[in-house]
Amino acid sequence: MRKKLIKENQKLLNFLRLVVDALIIAFSYLLAFDLRFDDTRSPLIKHGIIAAPIGYFRTPEDYYSLLILLIPCYLILYRMMGMYDPKRTAGRRSELWGLIKANAFGLIYCVAVLYLIKEPDFARLFLVIFATTNLTLDYIFRLIVMRILKQMRRSGMNLKHILLVGYSRTAEGYIDRLRVHPEWGYKVHGILDDSHAVGDSYRQINIIGSIAALEKLLATNEFDEIAITLSIDEFAKLERIVAVCEKSGVHTKFIPDYNHIIPTKPYTEDLDGLPVIHVRHVPLSSSFNNIIKRTVDIFGSLVAIILFSIPMIIVACIVKITSPGPLIFKQTRIGLHNREFQMYKFRSMRVQTEKEEKKAWTTQNDPRVTPIGKFMRKTNIDELPQLFNVLKGDMSMVGPRPERPYFVDKFKEDIPRYMIKHQVRPGMTGWAQVNGYRGDTSITKRIQCDLYYVENWTLLLDFKILFLTFFGRSVNKNAY
Repeated sequence: MRKKLIKENQKLLNFLRLVVDALIIAFSYLLAFDLRFDDTRSPLIKHGIIAAPIGYFRTPEDYYSLLILLIPCYLILYRMMGMYDPKRTAGRRSELWGLIKANAFGLIYCVAVLYLIKEPDFARLFLVIFATTNLTLDYIFRLIVMRILKQMRRSGMNLKHILLVGYSRTAEGYIDRLRVHPEWGYKVHGILDDSHAVGDSYRQINIIGSIAALEKLLATNEFDEIAITLSIDEFAKLERIVAVCEKSGVHTKFIPDYNHIIPTKPYTEDLDGLPVIHVRHVPLSSSFNNIIKRTVDIFGSLVAIILFSIPMIIVACIVKITSPGPLIFKQTRIGLHNREFQMYKFRSMRVQTEKEEKKAWTTQNDPRVTPIGKFMRKTNIDELPQLFNVLKGDMSMVGPRPERPYFVDKFKEDIPRYMIKHQVRPGMTGWAQVNGYRGDTSITKRIQCDLYYVENWTLLLDFKILFLTFFGRSVNKNAY
């Protein structure tokens, strides 16, 4: 009965969404027509934002006839973009992104139809106003629906009733997340497990029987979903459990207990029908992404060298005058694919022996730092010569900071997943640095930031890090 009610509610909700979407499309289209062409009512024309039309390009009837083709097209696009799929755990951004894609394809459809029927005189600005209005109104409508549904679920309505099969760390993590997000509307009725006694519980969710009881419980038709949360040493039972669930027709999902082995989000590759799980997704392993990033690095380093050439000459003179020793400090660091390279910096410390140099990071009030060196390190001026490292290809503008071989050998034994950072080029600045993890700070937190960057790289993330490097508050934190 519960399952039937949930499905009927979802069908009703989808029908209402479809009707409202059709009304919004029609309203946006008519409003766009008024905004573009009605010089007596359009605020865009009255305030001089757009020019009043010198006669209509086409008759109003021609524009209205296109609307008949437009509504079914947009509704089909919404369906293709998953706008009517259940989205209990989806956020506002995924909803917005789906609408943006649907409206973009809708505009392409409009242009294609007008081209095919040889109607070149439709106003392009009208189509842009329509798409913008439709996107805005539909997004507001969906935000309201999401808000109402979340409030209903928090109050105990529109719930999905779940049974967990297998007690494990994954089961605990799953329950934890559902408790934190009551707006998702999931109610866990119990756990089936062979290794724990009936009556044992986790966060008031009880073990209600052994896995053998699954078939009998499914016959009651009380559950909307079965979540398989077996511990990794019980995976041999998986095939039998899935067979029982599919026999009953209940929706089943499998939450694998391998987070301690594969601690990040893996991705799968289809090898002629055989799914292959890659332990770690590294976007920069793609040749295309690598070329794009390298192109930006070359262009950015050349522009920066030109812009900072005079400040670098001034700093070089000051360093040479105020402290005896070489102008440029070269130090061996570990870079892409664990290869060593010489990293350049303006010398900000007194000359040291190699033994002194490698034994520790710089700390607050470090006596080795020269007076001008303190200023350079605080403002990152000492790192400007690394622009030449970027130009050579040893480094990138953005990436995990490279470390000395001594510390790499030490950390790779002590810090899990430390060496993953070397799958991308090291950077002049990085996600860890803009979050305040530089110098004598937590190496574990720093590696967490580096891994996030390695697995979530986008060009937009690089630009965000560069922006925060210049204008953020945390980047110079702990720079001694």
